[in-house]
Amino acid sequence: MDRTVRTVEDVLTLLDGLFAGQDGPWTTGDGVGFWDRFYADRSRPVPFFAAKPDESLAAHVERGIVTPGRVLDLGCGPGRNALFLASRGFEVDAVDLSPTVLSWAEDRAREAGTDVRFVQGDAFRLVGTELTGPYDLVVDSGCFHHLPPHRRVSYLGLLDRLLAPGGHLALTCFAAGAMGSELSDADLYRELRLQGGLAYTPESLRWIFSELTEVELRRMRDESPESDLFGEAFLWTALFRREPATASG
Repeated sequence: MDRTVRTVEDVLTLLDGLFAGQDGPWTTGDGVGFWDRFYADRSRPVPFFAAKPDESLAAHVERGIVTPGRVLDLGCGPGRNALFLASRGFEVDAVDLSPTVLSWAEDRAREAGTDVRFVQGDAFRLVGTELTGPYDLVVDSGCFHHLPPHRRVSYLGLLDRLLAPGGHLALTCFAAGAMGSELSDADLYRELRLQGGLAYTPESLRWIFSELTEVELRRMRDESPESDLFGEAFLWTALFRREPATASG
């Protein structure tokens, strides 16, 4: 007889186990295997395999909305946003579950002559050890929409611990009506499948990140294959800001 629940993290881990065994991006202990297989062939014609930053992120940098500082890139993949930011003078920590894709990202960094610190593992379990804040910018292009609902608690906890006052979250995720599952949170636990990723509405994103200030929330601009930027119209792109701490007394 197992009695394994004592803490909130124990509850979250128990809920992770409900999704065990599915061949998808969130599996208990083996999200690594899914993503290693996904990234094994670097020549696959996957739009976000290209070494191009998000058009929205590039715009924030070019317009001076976000300025050089410490960056955490969550689910960095082959490093396209991390390398862009490093080339613009940011100090970047980039984390991903997959050692296969991090090897690819490290190859790209060497070829580009850019300095990025790549970290393999589950970002939630690395907070306070491999990942220490404060970060002036947290970038997430495609990680958030692969999380089961209960891990939003972990995600917000990560931001609370790591995002600096005055810092920004640059988020890209599936847009409802265009891409991703629109099942309710409760139905996801009945189905026990994430169906390739979760769709979000603007209202749901504003509610989830209500402790942050919205700077921008829009559909990503569609970019042609010839563009130097990545953009797909089935995605939301959002920029949220953590308000600076106010002096008391």
